[in-house]
Amino acid sequence: MRPIDHIIFYKKPILLVSMILVLMTSLMLWNASDLKQGLARSTQAYVTDVSSQLTGDISARISACEQSLEVVAGSVPFLPDRDTLEDFLADRAEILGLDALAVIGTDGGSAPQGFTKAYLGGRSAAEQGFPAQPAVDYLEGQSLLFSVPVDSEHYPGLTLAGIRSKENVQALIQPRSYSGSGLTCIVDSTGTVVISPTDLKPFLQLDDLFQSGSDTKAHSHITQMMADMAARQSGVFQFTAADGNELFMSYHVLNVNDWFLLTLVPADLISGYADAYILRALLLIGGCVLAFGLLFLALYQFYRTNRRQLEAVAYTDPLTGGMNEAAFRLAYQKLVPGMAPHTHAVVLMDIKGFKLINENYGVSEGNELLRYVHHTLTSRIQAGELAARVNADQFLLCLRESGTEQIRARLDAMVAAVNAPDRPSEIRYPLTIPQGACLIDDPGADITLIEARARAACKIQGEKSVCSFYDADLMQRMKREQELNVQFPLSLANRDFTIHLQPKVYLRDGALGGTEALVRWNHPQLGLISPGDFIPLFERNDNICQLDLYVFEAVCATLRRWMDEGQPLVTVSVNLSRAHFKNPRFLDPLSRLKAQYRIPDGAIEIELTESTFFNERQRELVQASIREMHRRGFLCSLDDFGVGFSSLALLQEFDVDAIKLDRQFFNEIANPKGQTIIASFLSLAKKLGIHTVAEGIETQAQADYLLGVDCDMIQGYYFSKPLSIPEFEQWRLTRPPRHNPGGGAEAARGANGAASR
Repeated sequence: MRPIDHIIFYKKPILLVSMILVLMTSLMLWNASDLKQGLARSTQAYVTDVSSQLTGDISARISACEQSLEVVAGSVPFLPDRDTLEDFLADRAEILGLDALAVIGTDGGSAPQGFTKAYLGGRSAAEQGFPAQPAVDYLEGQSLLFSVPVDSEHYPGLTLAGIRSKENVQALIQPRSYSGSGLTCIVDSTGTVVISPTDLKPFLQLDDLFQSGSDTKAHSHITQMMADMAARQSGVFQFTAADGNELFMSYHVLNVNDWFLLTLVPADLISGYADAYILRALLLIGGCVLAFGLLFLALYQFYRTNRRQLEAVAYTDPLTGGMNEAAFRLAYQKLVPGMAPHTHAVVLMDIKGFKLINENYGVSEGNELLRYVHHTLTSRIQAGELAARVNADQFLLCLRESGTEQIRARLDAMVAAVNAPDRPSEIRYPLTIPQGACLIDDPGADITLIEARARAACKIQGEKSVCSFYDADLMQRMKREQELNVQFPLSLANRDFTIHLQPKVYLRDGALGGTEALVRWNHPQLGLISPGDFIPLFERNDNICQLDLYVFEAVCATLRRWMDEGQPLVTVSVNLSRAHFKNPRFLDPLSRLKAQYRIPDGAIEIELTESTFFNERQRELVQASIREMHRRGFLCSLDDFGVGFSSLALLQEFDVDAIKLDRQFFNEIANPKGQTIIASFLSLAKKLGIHTVAEGIETQAQADYLLGVDCDMIQGYYFSKPLSIPEFEQWRLTRPPRHNPGGGAEAARGANGAASR
């Protein structure tokens, strides 16, 4: 059913009820037309008494509402979180008969969100000018605005605000003692209407009620009433209206601001035989109000429930309560008419490794984290900007920015806020949140196309919390990566991937201590492809696991050939991606290849990067895997050591045989602070019985320093670049023999094996 069909569907019964109400009202007017005689004194006393009671009742209710809000305000600082606060406010609003209740901050924010926009025109507490004491005021729509400061040294500047709508207050002030014939409103001392009755016309045309010329008393009464109201005094007077009807006008001090309760009733309300007619009128009024009220309430509740359900399903994210992708697209379309080219950007943010968060910490904690991220993002967007959660762990933003640096700066600030140390989450390590942005040069373009471009830019970014922008270079890069992915299976089958070996050399005597296997891709048509182009790509799509097994088997075949030819054996290090750890039995194919080629224990060393140990659950898995590697005859080393946030803890927790100090430590070898860090790492590793390798060594100064601080081996261009297997074999043969006091490569394997066990 279309939205217009819903409107027509609900208008029909409302129209029917209105017709019934008009008919019943006509019957009541016909019945009331028999009330002709009135008792002026009795009516005046009655009006004065009832109006006074009504005034006191209204004043008491408003005062009670203010007092209740003070109690609620005192409870606000003790509520533990935003969800609890919003539930608490909704519950208290219903109890107090308020249409809405919210806590407003000086920055314009509110809980629940949208309060200031819905009722205060988006003004903050400071802009609204809430007083420092409990107060009640009226808004332009004749709604009452109650405000109470939240007195807390921890939450300065907060105000508790409640709204009682015009209809709500009208129901409060509507007199029930005049058989439906009286009209009541609230005015200030100048006569300005604060809360109008259900029918404002008589009060808007007050002058027309008085007979001009023939009733001079009426004008004097009006003058006296205005003087009394200025002096805050109550009164009542009778006058003849221009249409000839006798009326009573009552005005009573309301004890709220400078307000008065103004009541207008017919003078013939009471007559000598009025009881029967009053009873009949009351029965008719009661039946009419009850029937109309029940029917209208049922229709309204049905419409409201269905509307909310439809909107919630269609446009609300059930987890965050904010916009979903459909709502984002609809809101974006509303922005398009006022959007100039090159003024906005759509950004996709993706939380990397979120599935592992759910597995490690539970779905509940993962959901809480998503709600926190959504709240952080929405709190940092500006007017005219959008934020929504899409899919499970992705968020879409529409930012009113055009410069790439400004966009990067804002996104960096958002990521920093998400990773703040005091965030309310059990997940303490920083989240990796890559971003992709599409600058909108054509606002009229399909939003799904713009989203797809932002998604592509995010995907190409990989594993870093930085922003990539969709442009011609990115399109070319995507085409290049797609081509590499397509070529991968065929190149693997054709053995276009070749193995290079880079030696690890002992510093003390220059003897060969091991080598690292590195992969190169020499495509027959595309030529030599840099590892920097295909390794990160294959890391993202898990092709890396197939490539690692390919390299491992090539290493096993090379070692088998060396043994068959009687060549000296040397330990070969093989890199293993952390993608393998998604499979708990990833060591099985490695063990099968080792057994197939009859490779002795200690001849292959598996290198893990420090980024593999990125959370507690993963650490436990890797720790058990290292023990299993040793049991199956593999050595294990830790690559890129020192670049992570918990390197020293890794040495304590993981039984690795060797560590490779990252090359960034040696870029400024003369730096005293850097030298101290390197020496500390080497000394600690030596005490733990762990071999050390410095990678990326290229200069004599670097080698001399590392020799002085007792580093075991170095790897880098200082001794040799990565070599093809024939080149490596030739390089090993042409090097002069050297005596290794520690036993050479075989002793190194034995020492490593002993240290690992």
